[in-house]
Amino acid sequence: MKKPELLAPAGSFEKAKVAFMYGADAVYCGTASLSLRSRAEVDDNDLEKTIIYAHNIGKKVYAALNIYAWDSNYEEIEKQVKMLDKVHVDAIIASDGGVIQKIREIAPNIDIHVSTQANVISYHSAKFWYDNGAKRVILGREASKNQIEEIMKNKPKDLEVEMFIHGALCWAYSGRCFLSQYLSCRSANLGDCSQSCRWAYNLYIEEKNNPGNLMPVETDEKGTYILSSKDLCLIKEIPQIIEMGVDSLKIEGRLKTEYYLASVVNAYRNAIDDYMQNPDKYDYTKYLNELEKVKTRGLTEFYFNDPNNKDFQEYEGKQYNPNFEFGGKILEDKENGIVLVEIKNKLSIGDTLEILVPNKITPEKFIIEKLYDKETNEEIPTINPGKLGQKVKMLIPYNVKKGWILRRKK
Repeated sequence: MKKPELLAPAGSFEKAKVAFMYGADAVYCGTASLSLRSRAEVDDNDLEKTIIYAHNIGKKVYAALNIYAWDSNYEEIEKQVKMLDKVHVDAIIASDGGVIQKIREIAPNIDIHVSTQANVISYHSAKFWYDNGAKRVILGREASKNQIEEIMKNKPKDLEVEMFIHGALCWAYSGRCFLSQYLSCRSANLGDCSQSCRWAYNLYIEEKNNPGNLMPVETDEKGTYILSSKDLCLIKEIPQIIEMGVDSLKIEGRLKTEYYLASVVNAYRNAIDDYMQNPDKYDYTKYLNELEKVKTRGLTEFYFNDPNNKDFQEYEGKQYNPNFEFGGKILEDKENGIVLVEIKNKLSIGDTLEILVPNKITPEKFIIEKLYDKETNEEIPTINPGKLGQKVKMLIPYNVKKGWILRRKK
């Protein structure tokens, strides 16, 4: 039984460090204009720093150049590929055949991972990309477990397979959507998706004999979220996925917070490790409990178990968690005592906080008893984030490490 790679998103250098701290074997990131998350906070310097940092701790970095490129993009693509070759990126994620050909011309030694945007859901498609230089294919999210099994049995032996196990889903085929371009002139295929499928819509019907007489379809005060989907969650299916021999398990979310990263990566890290050590005792409920604390929409298995599954629409359009939120980030290694914390939401004496401990599924809990102004050391009853990055001193009754994440129970 082969242990799969756990692959996490990294929308910035700091997020990459959090992902690695909480157990990711590799991260994927991309520059602003050439990947499908153009609002991610990564420039060339951050990308290089992330690669250097990762290699120093024995981890990997994959860079996304997975836009569907216009001819006007290729000059920048060439510069980017040369830079990535120079800093020894572990692989480039791409989906456009022209981009892949350009990578092979400029940097033939860089591994190519074919993006989920290429819609690989058969071993025939996987073999096509293998024959055209791919080291790895990233399966379309639409693939069921039966399709994945067929791919694993029939693919070229040294072709790696990656699949998504957690994160946002898209109504379009493997994310190839044009709705954003149509409604807001922001192309998802060039990395600027406005997430139009998450918007609230008001629907009306018109009786053909009464043109112009629009009657509203029943909705609530927010409209309806008929295009929004739940988030993928395959924590229950981790044993099946590992047994199939999938090489890399991918978490979606380069625009998510450090808190989200820490929670989700830690849950899957523990799940994978626990199953590898004791396959007969795998209990997904404790990992799911942690994932429930950070979710902002419903969770679904999508088509993994049932290609006809219809239970993945998010009619309520939720974008928040009513029970838990990002509390803060530890800024120093410290034994039991007063610790400097960067706060992310309002904190007050009496609040319950949870410390997300790397490689431990159950967080440590404590109630805030003492808060101190970081400049004057005076005791204070509460603190608001105010400007980004506000800090406070806090009494924490545990030994903690720099970079650990705090979760606040609302």
